[in-house]
Amino acid sequence: MTLDAGGTELGLLRPLQQAPVLLFALFVGVWVDRWRVRSMMALSDLGRAVLLAALPVAYLLDLLSLPLLFVAAFAVGVFTVCFDVACQSALPRLVDRGRLAQGNGMLEGSRSASRIGGPALGGGIVSLLSAPLALFGSGVFFLLSAFSIRRIGRVETPPPRSEESAGMWRRIREGFQLIIDEAPLRAVAVSSAAFQFFYAGLMTMYLLFLPRTLHLSGAEVGLVLAALGPGALVGSFLAAVLPRRFGYGVVLMSTAVIADGALLLVPFLRGSSAATVVALMAINFVFATFAQTVDVTVTTVRLAITPADIQGRVVATINFVGMGLSPVGALLGGVLGGVVGLRTGLLVAAVGLLLSPLCMLLSPLARVGKALPEPRAEG
Repeated sequence: MTLDAGGTELGLLRPLQQAPVLLFALFVGVWVDRWRVRSMMALSDLGRAVLLAALPVAYLLDLLSLPLLFVAAFAVGVFTVCFDVACQSALPRLVDRGRLAQGNGMLEGSRSASRIGGPALGGGIVSLLSAPLALFGSGVFFLLSAFSIRRIGRVETPPPRSEESAGMWRRIREGFQLIIDEAPLRAVAVSSAAFQFFYAGLMTMYLLFLPRTLHLSGAEVGLVLAALGPGALVGSFLAAVLPRRFGYGVVLMSTAVIADGALLLVPFLRGSSAATVVALMAINFVFATFAQTVDVTVTTVRLAITPADIQGRVVATINFVGMGLSPVGALLGGVLGGVVGLRTGLLVAAVGLLLSPLCMLLSPLARVGKALPEPRAEG
């Protein structure tokens, strides 16, 4: 709004933020396996803080433009890839193996809580100041994050650098090869890719279905989407408790079916009454609760079965595959909705989501008990 951008310009912003995942994630995975993850996370936060602080300065100097915003969005995306891959690989270096599930649940719980409060706080700051000046707030929070990470007391020992002469592409291939060779990791990658593909297509149609087919107002759409946040928070804590009681495989399968099955109800809703809004909020709460339980549980299993010296490359490879299919799924979702209608298209995408738990059912993931599996011998 500040830069008077049209739909075409706005449509470029999202791909520019996602492109670094496809371009750099695999290389970042190699670096994470060789460096201290806390250093990479802190430096990534500092990079994002500087970039976001530069935009308000450019605005005050009357230098802010769309090309500058695009460059900043891409650069922030690069630092975000570095942070995310490092963060998802850090836990085994910081906590004992027996506390992976608890630690992962706490991390995801705090992340979910921030996603509830962050948008509201951001909206308030924008209202009080302006969009460009509000970016100072983001910069401050990234500085706080970097400071907090540097204050972690436990000494981190990076994995031994075996085969120092191995090149970058060889190390990337090792990440792919481990996922191909290890059935549980292969199942994680395939089920994640299936989910990301169909979920991207579903959300493309979903965000059109609410206002155009159900005729919900902007405020009602906001209420419906807001239910995702508390659900994710509840799911994070369930993931720290349920696997130890019922087993990781049972929890993965049951919660995945419940989460994906809940979205099957959306195409059958009609009208814009209060009952429809409440039903959508309930569906989103259930979906977010159990989808987050799946996400945290599968991450815990992945952390446990991946050797420490290749954690970064495995994370990067799974992210690369999943995010690589998301734009394709979103594009095909838009096409499907236009050809068969939003209601039918949503039903097709929701059924497609069930391929994710099916992939897990046909893999060793479904048979993981209350004890986490051991990793393959490192090296």
